[in-house]
Amino acid sequence: VFTPSRICNKMNNHCDTEWFGRENVFNTENGQTWEPTIESVVFAKPNDWKKYVDSKRLEITCGEAPYIASRYDTTTAEVIPVNRRIGILDRKLRIVNENTGDEEEWIKWAYRAYQSVYGYEFQGDNLLIARINLLITFVDYMQDRWDRVPTDAELKKFTNIIVWNLWQMDGITGKVPFGKPQEEFCQLTFFDYVQGINDSEPDEVDCRIFDWRSNESLTYRSIKEGR
Repeated sequence: VFTPSRICNKMNNHCDTEWFGRENVFNTENGQTWEPTIESVVFAKPNDWKKYVDSKRLEITCGEAPYIASRYDTTTAEVIPVNRRIGILDRKLRIVNENTGDEEEWIKWAYRAYQSVYGYEFQGDNLLIARINLLITFVDYMQDRWDRVPTDAELKKFTNIIVWNLWQMDGITGKVPFGKPQEEFCQLTFFDYVQGINDSEPDEVDCRIFDWRSNESLTYRSIKEGR
């Protein structure tokens, strides 16, 4: 199932209307498309922009993560320019652009924006695409704002967040799909052939994610159950 960007935009707009208490914060919907707001986003208090960047968002069964990063329309493959992007992360990075004055501060808050967005997906190939989309999004915004590409060290730092925050999971069980991975190199015995290597139930493994503000790893199930 591929969700058009206009639908992602409509749903993300609804969430932002709830957060800000007003409509058309980032763009105005116009039929099948939208028009981005030109003025900087206004917050009720000076430091509320930081609260917005830090506010946690989760895209369930995220696929290629079109609700988080809208590099292209998944139904048409049409590339979306940076200034017209409507993803959850795109909105946070726009706020970072509008409220930071130098490159060091920009990277700090872009880093926190990435720490605040999460997504899980059952299919490994879709998850790979989602992770790539988030990494290239960082490159796009770095080039757009500072006219340079990220260094290897910067890419590794953001990649570490991405591989923690976008993970593979069965959304019904909250566990790793198909259980504990088999060893990559495993010497089979005669008894393995007799029994069949897939006859036994797989070892179930809880999915772990990272809470960057408290600096701890925890299971997804513990969050769902309120720890």
